[in-house]
Amino acid sequence: MSRHPPVAGSDHPAPAGAQCVGACDPEEHFDIVVILRRQASAEFHELVNRLTGNDPGAQPLSREDYERRFGASAADIARVEQFASAHALTVARTDASSRRVVLSGTVRQYNAAFGIELQRYEHQVDHTVHHFRQPSGPVHLPEDMHEVVTAVVGLDNRAKVQPHFRIVSPIPGVATEASGAPIRPPIRAARAVTHSFTPLQLAELYGFPAGDGTGQCIAIIEMGGGYDTADLSAYFGELGVSAPRVEDVSVDQVTNAPNGDPNGPDAEVTLDVEIAGALAPGALIAVYFAPNSEAGFVDAVSAALHDSERKPTVISISWGAPESAWSQQSLGALNDAMQTAVALGVTVCAASGDSGSADGVGDGADHVDFPASSPYALGCGGTHIAASNGRIKSETVWSSGDNGATGGGVSATFALPDWQKGLRVVRGGGAGALVRRGVPDVSADADPATGYVVRVAGADTVVGGTSAVAPLWAALIARINAARGTPVGFANARLYAQPSAFNDVTSGSNGDFSAAPGWDACTGLGTPVGSKVAAALGGAQHERRMQQQRDVTTGG
Repeated sequence: MSRHPPVAGSDHPAPAGAQCVGACDPEEHFDIVVILRRQASAEFHELVNRLTGNDPGAQPLSREDYERRFGASAADIARVEQFASAHALTVARTDASSRRVVLSGTVRQYNAAFGIELQRYEHQVDHTVHHFRQPSGPVHLPEDMHEVVTAVVGLDNRAKVQPHFRIVSPIPGVATEASGAPIRPPIRAARAVTHSFTPLQLAELYGFPAGDGTGQCIAIIEMGGGYDTADLSAYFGELGVSAPRVEDVSVDQVTNAPNGDPNGPDAEVTLDVEIAGALAPGALIAVYFAPNSEAGFVDAVSAALHDSERKPTVISISWGAPESAWSQQSLGALNDAMQTAVALGVTVCAASGDSGSADGVGDGADHVDFPASSPYALGCGGTHIAASNGRIKSETVWSSGDNGATGGGVSATFALPDWQKGLRVVRGGGAGALVRRGVPDVSADADPATGYVVRVAGADTVVGGTSAVAPLWAALIARINAARGTPVGFANARLYAQPSAFNDVTSGSNGDFSAAPGWDACTGLGTPVGSKVAAALGGAQHERRMQQQRDVTTGG
């Protein structure tokens, strides 16, 4: 065992009920990722603080400027390469812009290099036994590497995150539009569906500004599953919208791999692409497929942020896990990537979860879902919507018992952001000051009983979940970006300063937290009034400036 000091936060606690079944095969071979510190870290954090504080003089960086100023230094990369060589590990690749060194080796080599013992575990969840590997203790590194290395990810390969969608058991029938007219062709309806909506109908209900997101790229993060291009073609054709350009991006050798199961990850992937594509058909939809692990999640977000070819301006994330499920090191690495998004002017929309105030944890306590709980993400919660004649009649918190409830609550990890100071949270019949990061920030329809019409595995169906809210908000941001001509970037501070840009949801609860006037820990600020959200984010001001410039040019 290594005599080097342990790396803080690198413990990987096994989930409750998991059993260690022995040591890993010493010759098992796989890759890991070593994430390095930034150059000019103090300067970087000053920039992020200014951008999150809505400082009008702060401007996001291009990817090229970011790499030059804040990528990893050659000296730090060389230090990791020396460490790898000393322990017979192979350096598979390095990337200064994303501050990553990928190492390749065996269990035996990793055990010796990092002072760990990699163990095999079994964990039964819902009658299914899952197998995974993880270290029995913290990672150890030489003292002179502790400041250089911010995280080592990939030693643990447990599938931690879940897709946040819900499908009610299907029965034969025809779902209806908000107007009561049947959707044609007939779709496979869901039990307890009262009304279903196409994304276009919801955009109308929420007053989205005109536009199709031309010139933007929406990145969608997926941890498995896939989509069938035939489904997309049929779906967009039925809606009467131009099919967007959809590109797959393989991360860590994972590709678009649909298996035809409409109740599995394919439903997540397909609904994400269809909702974002229907609402922003002029945008490029880039789907980043990665393995379902902490390393895979971090790698996928990093790949989207540092994609200098597609240059996403919005990222939609519909997967997550309770904060308590993550190792502190991996949670920190993903939150660090969210800060990079701020610096690059990329808006990150993340689903807040579908299991209410407990977020699916059975310990009797409240939990929030990560990455929605990151203060650098726009956390997206869910509502139940009632509408007729193209207008919203009412909205309440989505909470439907066994069929799910919107995630939301108070973070146990992240401090209270400046833009949430002074807010109150209603819990257990009483109200008190919000003292840590509150989740979510915004919301939209998520109840499967008033769900979204999508096409999966060759058939139309109705889905819900906060998974649908993240791509809806991502598409709204893409439309606003296109109208502005520049990306919105970090939006939270400006949105919290304009609560009138939202339909306030004041009825319902998600378990321990209740809705209330203004922000609450169920639906955040509320659901969008799209034109007002655009104005709050500078869309209307930008349009006025552009019109003034056109008038000057034409003499008008």
